[in-house]
Amino acid sequence: MVATPIGNLADISLRALHVLGLVDAIACEDTRHTQAMLRHYGIERPLLAVHQHNEAQAAQEVVRRLQAGQRVACVSDAGTPAISDPGARLVAAVRQAGLSVVPLPGASSLSTVLSAAGLGTDGPVVFAGFLPTKAGEREQVLAQLAGGGHAVVLLEAPHRIEALAAQLAGLGDRAVTVGRELTKQFEQIVTLPAAQLPHWLGEDAQRTRGEFALVLHPQQQQADPWPEHERVLTALLAHLPLKTAVQLAAQITAAPRNELYQRALRLRQP
Repeated sequence: MVATPIGNLADISLRALHVLGLVDAIACEDTRHTQAMLRHYGIERPLLAVHQHNEAQAAQEVVRRLQAGQRVACVSDAGTPAISDPGARLVAAVRQAGLSVVPLPGASSLSTVLSAAGLGTDGPVVFAGFLPTKAGEREQVLAQLAGGGHAVVLLEAPHRIEALAAQLAGLGDRAVTVGRELTKQFEQIVTLPAAQLPHWLGEDAQRTRGEFALVLHPQQQQADPWPEHERVLTALLAHLPLKTAVQLAAQITAAPRNELYQRALRLRQP
Protein backbone atom coordinates (compact mmCIF):
# COMPACT_ATOMS: atom_id res chain seq x y z
CA MET A 1 0.00 0.00 0.00
CA VAL A 2 1.91 3.03 -1.30
CA ALA A 3 0.85 6.58 -0.47
CA THR A 4 1.36 9.01 -3.35
CA PRO A 5 1.14 12.83 -3.50
CA ILE A 6 -2.25 14.52 -3.14
CA GLY A 7 -1.10 17.28 -5.47
CA ASN A 8 2.51 18.38 -5.30
CA LEU A 9 4.58 15.64 -6.96
CA ALA A 10 7.56 16.53 -4.77
CA ASP A 11 5.72 14.99 -1.81
CA ILE A 12 6.55 11.42 -2.87
CA SER A 13 8.73 9.55 -0.36
CA LEU A 14 12.09 7.99 -1.23
CA ARG A 15 10.77 4.65 -0.01
CA ALA A 16 7.72 4.92 -2.29
CA LEU A 17 9.93 5.60 -5.31
CA HIS A 18 12.13 2.64 -4.40
CA VAL A 19 9.17 0.27 -4.08
CA LEU A 20 7.37 1.48 -7.20
CA GLY A 21 10.54 0.89 -9.19
CA LEU A 22 11.04 -2.55 -7.67
CA VAL A 23 7.63 -4.24 -7.93
CA ASP A 24 6.44 -6.44 -10.80
CA ALA A 25 3.11 -4.63 -11.18
CA ILE A 26 1.20 -1.67 -9.76
CA ALA A 27 -2.50 -1.89 -8.93
CA CYS A 28 -3.97 1.56 -9.41
CA GLU A 29 -7.28 3.42 -9.35
CA ASP A 30 -6.85 5.06 -12.78
CA THR A 31 -4.14 3.74 -15.09
CA ARG A 32 -3.94 7.01 -17.03
CA HIS A 33 -3.43 9.07 -13.90
CA THR A 34 -0.86 6.68 -12.45
CA GLN A 35 0.97 6.38 -15.77
CA ALA A 36 1.42 10.15 -15.88
CA MET A 37 2.69 10.19 -12.30
CA LEU A 38 5.17 7.36 -12.91
CA ARG A 39 6.39 9.02 -16.08
CA HIS A 40 7.24 12.11 -14.03
CA TYR A 41 9.48 9.97 -11.80
CA GLY A 42 10.95 8.00 -14.70
CA ILE A 43 9.35 4.70 -13.63
CA GLU A 44 7.88 2.11 -16.01
CA ARG A 45 5.89 -0.80 -14.62
CA PRO A 46 2.84 -2.85 -15.73
CA LEU A 47 -0.40 -1.38 -14.38
CA LEU A 48 -3.49 -3.19 -13.14
CA ALA A 49 -6.79 -1.28 -12.94
CA VAL A 50 -8.27 -1.74 -9.46
CA HIS A 51 -11.07 0.77 -8.86
CA GLN A 52 -14.37 0.94 -7.00
CA HIS A 53 -16.30 -0.80 -9.79
CA ASN A 54 -14.05 -3.85 -10.21
CA GLU A 55 -12.11 -4.07 -6.94
CA ALA A 56 -13.58 -7.38 -5.77
CA GLN A 57 -12.75 -9.15 -9.04
CA ALA A 58 -9.43 -7.38 -9.64
CA ALA A 59 -8.28 -8.28 -6.14
CA GLN A 60 -8.27 -11.95 -7.13
CA GLU A 61 -5.85 -11.19 -9.96
CA VAL A 62 -3.56 -9.43 -7.51
CA VAL A 63 -3.78 -12.40 -5.12
CA ARG A 64 -2.92 -14.76 -8.00
CA ARG A 65 0.16 -12.70 -8.87
CA LEU A 66 1.27 -12.59 -5.24
CA GLN A 67 0.84 -16.34 -4.87
CA ALA A 68 2.99 -16.74 -7.98
CA GLY A 69 5.80 -14.87 -6.24
CA GLN A 70 5.30 -11.44 -7.79
CA ARG A 71 5.51 -8.19 -5.88
CA VAL A 72 2.55 -5.83 -6.34
CA ALA A 73 2.18 -2.25 -5.16
CA CYS A 74 -1.21 -0.58 -4.71
CA VAL A 75 -1.77 3.16 -5.22
CA SER A 76 -4.81 5.39 -5.50
CA ASP A 77 -5.09 8.52 -7.62
CA ALA A 78 -3.85 10.63 -4.70
CA GLY A 79 -2.96 10.09 -1.08
CA THR A 80 -3.15 6.86 0.86
CA PRO A 81 -5.06 3.94 -0.70
CA ALA A 82 -8.10 2.54 1.15
CA ILE A 83 -8.79 5.86 2.91
CA SER A 84 -11.86 7.23 1.07
CA ASP A 85 -10.31 5.56 -1.99
CA PRO A 86 -10.28 2.00 -3.36
CA GLY A 87 -7.96 -0.48 -1.66
CA ALA A 88 -9.79 -1.83 1.39
CA ARG A 89 -11.30 -4.79 -0.47
CA LEU A 90 -7.93 -5.56 -1.99
CA VAL A 91 -6.29 -5.56 1.44
CA ALA A 92 -9.01 -7.85 2.82
CA ALA A 93 -8.60 -10.30 -0.07
CA VAL A 94 -4.81 -10.40 0.29
CA ARG A 95 -5.02 -10.96 4.04
CA GLN A 96 -7.68 -13.65 3.60
CA ALA A 97 -5.30 -15.46 1.26
CA GLY A 98 -2.71 -15.52 4.03
CA LEU A 99 -0.44 -13.01 2.32
CA SER A 100 1.19 -9.95 3.85
CA VAL A 101 0.19 -6.32 3.39
CA VAL A 102 2.90 -3.71 3.91
CA PRO A 103 1.82 -0.04 4.30
CA LEU A 104 4.10 2.77 3.15
CA PRO A 105 3.15 6.02 4.92
CA GLY A 106 2.97 9.27 3.05
CA ALA A 107 0.69 12.04 1.84
CA SER A 108 -2.88 12.15 3.12
CA SER A 109 -5.43 14.97 2.97
CA LEU A 110 -6.63 13.85 6.42
CA SER A 111 -3.33 14.46 8.20
CA THR A 112 -2.52 17.49 6.01
CA VAL A 113 -5.63 19.47 6.90
CA LEU A 114 -5.47 18.44 10.56
CA SER A 115 -1.91 19.73 10.82
CA ALA A 116 -3.11 23.17 9.70
CA ALA A 117 -6.27 23.27 11.85
CA GLY A 118 -4.46 23.93 15.12
CA LEU A 119 -6.46 21.47 17.20
CA GLY A 120 -3.52 20.28 19.26
CA THR A 121 -4.56 17.44 21.53
CA ASP A 122 -8.12 18.59 22.16
CA GLY A 123 -9.72 15.18 22.32
CA PRO A 124 -10.80 12.67 19.67
CA VAL A 125 -11.03 13.35 15.94
CA VAL A 126 -13.68 11.62 13.82
CA PHE A 127 -12.80 10.97 10.17
CA ALA A 128 -16.11 10.97 8.27
CA GLY A 129 -14.73 11.33 4.73
CA PHE A 130 -17.37 11.91 2.07
CA LEU A 131 -20.93 12.30 3.36
CA PRO A 132 -23.89 10.61 1.60
CA THR A 133 -24.88 12.25 -1.68
CA LYS A 134 -28.61 12.47 -0.91
CA ALA A 135 -29.50 15.71 0.86
CA GLY A 136 -31.67 14.13 3.55
CA GLU A 137 -29.10 11.48 4.45
CA ARG A 138 -26.32 14.06 4.44
CA GLU A 139 -28.25 16.30 6.82
CA GLN A 140 -28.96 13.40 9.18
CA VAL A 141 -25.36 12.15 9.24
CA LEU A 142 -23.96 15.66 9.64
CA ALA A 143 -26.30 16.34 12.56
CA GLN A 144 -25.08 13.18 14.29
CA LEU A 145 -21.44 14.05 13.69
CA ALA A 146 -21.81 17.66 14.81
CA GLY A 147 -23.73 16.63 17.90
CA GLY A 148 -20.93 14.39 19.07
CA GLY A 149 -18.84 17.33 20.23
CA HIS A 150 -15.65 15.98 18.61
CA ALA A 151 -13.57 17.40 15.78
CA VAL A 152 -14.76 15.97 12.46
CA VAL A 153 -12.79 15.71 9.19
CA LEU A 154 -14.87 15.81 6.01
CA LEU A 155 -13.90 15.44 2.36
CA GLU A 156 -15.93 17.02 -0.41
CA ALA A 157 -15.96 17.36 -4.20
CA PRO A 158 -16.30 20.77 -5.88
CA HIS A 159 -19.81 20.16 -7.24
CA ARG A 160 -21.15 19.50 -3.72
CA ILE A 161 -19.15 21.96 -1.62
CA GLU A 162 -21.81 24.69 -1.72
CA ALA A 163 -24.51 22.30 -0.51
CA LEU A 164 -22.26 21.13 2.33
CA ALA A 165 -21.42 24.74 3.23
CA ALA A 166 -25.13 25.59 3.46
CA GLN A 167 -25.67 22.72 5.87
CA LEU A 168 -22.61 23.57 7.96
CA ALA A 169 -23.78 27.19 8.19
CA GLY A 170 -26.51 26.03 10.56
CA LEU A 171 -23.80 25.37 13.16
CA GLY A 172 -23.38 29.10 13.65
CA ASP A 173 -20.10 30.24 15.19
CA ARG A 174 -18.56 26.76 15.39
CA ALA A 175 -15.15 26.96 13.71
CA VAL A 176 -14.41 25.19 10.42
CA THR A 177 -11.00 24.88 8.79
CA VAL A 178 -11.28 24.61 5.00
CA GLY A 179 -8.41 23.14 2.98
CA ARG A 180 -8.87 23.64 -0.77
CA GLU A 181 -6.50 22.16 -3.34
CA LEU A 182 -4.08 21.11 -0.61
CA THR A 183 -0.39 21.07 -1.66
CA LYS A 184 -1.30 22.39 -5.14
CA GLN A 185 -0.54 25.72 -6.79
CA PHE A 186 -3.78 27.41 -5.73
CA GLU A 187 -3.95 25.95 -2.22
CA GLN A 188 -6.14 27.81 0.25
CA ILE A 189 -6.47 27.14 3.97
CA VAL A 190 -8.80 29.25 6.08
CA THR A 191 -10.49 28.91 9.47
CA LEU A 192 -13.78 30.72 9.97
CA PRO A 193 -17.17 30.37 11.68
CA ALA A 194 -19.39 27.81 9.96
CA ALA A 195 -22.06 30.46 9.38
CA GLN A 196 -19.64 32.44 7.19
CA LEU A 197 -18.64 29.53 4.95
CA PRO A 198 -21.28 30.07 2.19
CA HIS A 199 -20.35 33.76 2.03
CA TRP A 200 -16.63 32.94 1.84
CA LEU A 201 -17.24 30.55 -1.07
CA GLY A 202 -19.46 33.08 -2.84
CA GLU A 203 -16.88 35.88 -2.69
CA ASP A 204 -14.76 34.24 -5.40
CA ALA A 205 -15.94 31.72 -8.00
CA GLN A 206 -12.51 30.05 -7.86
CA ARG A 207 -13.15 29.01 -4.25
CA THR A 208 -15.69 26.36 -5.29
CA ARG A 209 -13.16 24.60 -7.52
CA GLY A 210 -10.83 21.79 -6.58
CA GLU A 211 -10.90 19.12 -3.89
CA PHE A 212 -11.80 19.99 -0.31
CA ALA A 213 -10.80 18.69 3.11
CA LEU A 214 -12.57 20.33 6.03
CA VAL A 215 -12.20 20.14 9.80
CA LEU A 216 -15.25 20.88 11.90
CA HIS A 217 -13.71 22.01 15.17
CA PRO A 218 -15.04 20.72 18.52
CA GLN A 219 -17.89 22.68 20.00
CA GLN A 220 -16.48 25.13 22.50
CA GLN A 221 -17.73 24.42 25.99
CA GLN A 222 -19.55 27.39 27.44
CA ALA A 223 -18.22 28.51 30.80
CA ASP A 224 -20.64 28.15 33.67
CA PRO A 225 -21.93 31.70 34.31
CA TRP A 226 -23.35 30.99 37.77
CA PRO A 227 -20.14 31.50 39.81
CA GLU A 228 -20.01 35.07 38.50
CA HIS A 229 -23.76 35.51 39.01
CA GLU A 230 -23.44 34.38 42.61
CA ARG A 231 -20.51 36.74 43.20
CA VAL A 232 -22.70 39.64 42.08
CA LEU A 233 -25.61 38.38 44.15
CA THR A 234 -23.47 37.93 47.26
CA ALA A 235 -22.12 41.47 46.98
CA LEU A 236 -25.63 42.91 46.67
CA LEU A 237 -27.02 40.84 49.52
CA ALA A 238 -24.38 42.31 51.82
CA HIS A 239 -25.93 45.77 51.47
CA LEU A 240 -29.53 45.33 50.27
CA PRO A 241 -32.71 43.47 51.19
CA LEU A 242 -33.12 40.11 49.52
CA LYS A 243 -35.77 41.09 46.94
CA THR A 244 -33.94 44.26 45.96
CA ALA A 245 -30.65 42.36 45.63
CA VAL A 246 -32.31 39.75 43.42
CA GLN A 247 -33.94 42.42 41.25
CA LEU A 248 -30.65 44.23 40.69
CA ALA A 249 -28.74 40.98 40.12
CA ALA A 250 -31.26 39.99 37.42
CA GLN A 251 -30.74 43.34 35.69
CA ILE A 252 -26.93 43.07 35.88
CA THR A 253 -26.50 39.41 34.92
CA ALA A 254 -29.64 38.73 32.82
CA ALA A 255 -30.00 35.49 34.76
CA PRO A 256 -33.51 34.15 35.51
CA ARG A 257 -34.97 35.98 38.51
CA ASN A 258 -36.53 32.85 40.01
CA GLU A 259 -33.20 31.04 39.96
CA LEU A 260 -31.47 34.05 41.48
CA TYR A 261 -34.10 34.19 44.22
CA GLN A 262 -33.59 30.52 45.12
CA ARG A 263 -29.83 30.98 45.21
CA ALA A 264 -30.24 34.11 47.31
CA LEU A 265 -32.25 32.12 49.86
CA ARG A 266 -29.49 29.52 50.07
CA LEU A 267 -26.83 32.22 50.44
CA ARG A 268 -28.78 33.86 53.28
CA GLN A 269 -29.04 30.60 55.22
CA PRO A 270 -26.74 30.55 58.27
